[in-house]
Amino acid sequence: MKRYVALQATKIRSMRTAINKTLGIFGLRLSRTRNDAAHQIAKSLAKNLIDVVLDVGANTGQFAKSIRRAKYRGKIVCFEPLPDAHEKLKSRFIRDGRTFVHPRTALGDVRGSVQFNVSGNSVSSSILNLLPSHSDAAPESTYIDTIETNIDCLDNIFTDYVAPGNRVFLKIDTQGYEWNVLNGAEKSFGRIDGLLLEMSLVPLYEGQRLWKDILDRLEREGFVLWQILPDFSDPLSGRTLQFDGVFYRKQTLSGF
Repeated sequence: MKRYVALQATKIRSMRTAINKTLGIFGLRLSRTRNDAAHQIAKSLAKNLIDVVLDVGANTGQFAKSIRRAKYRGKIVCFEPLPDAHEKLKSRFIRDGRTFVHPRTALGDVRGSVQFNVSGNSVSSSILNLLPSHSDAAPESTYIDTIETNIDCLDNIFTDYVAPGNRVFLKIDTQGYEWNVLNGAEKSFGRIDGLLLEMSLVPLYEGQRLWKDILDRLEREGFVLWQILPDFSDPLSGRTLQFDGVFYRKQTLSGF
């Protein structure tokens, strides 16, 4: 999601600038659409009365910022293991009293420390090893460093930010490590009402679970696929490599 949001924001700014230069001749100006991915997600958060968003793999806050701009007003809790990204994340939301940045850590299914691979573009960084299917499609994603970082389970943190009665949306953008994050949230999973996960059609990271495994797991847990958002495609073949899936619990949705 963070790759998609950052890329789309850059494209939209460039296009809007160019279009507004032309429209300015006629005294007109292009206004921002209210039907982009962030606004669609924000609408679903509102419909399902979500008041806490857990942003796992927040990077520099692209996702959190996008739903804030789309008028989501509830609590957001950001988790990020990269030192530089974590510092930018804290600075970005220093004046936002409803957005909280957890101390720097990765989330998974263990508590301790782990080696974390840093990619050239930051957003493709992962605990897992990168595969050629990813680096060939996005050479800037190649790893340039490895750091050691703390890792914890969401189950150990959940009640620090979630109170009884809260309706919770869990966003996981951990570059192939989504399955492990789910494994580390088994005790608190019954409290989660919606999710957004990166889902890969082909292996992009060594050992990752693909989209069908994740879809089957969430359907067994009573979730319905609500929305599909494009995320990452091969620029040469045009093949979709990765998309974001938005899910909500079936019993909370009218008409299902």
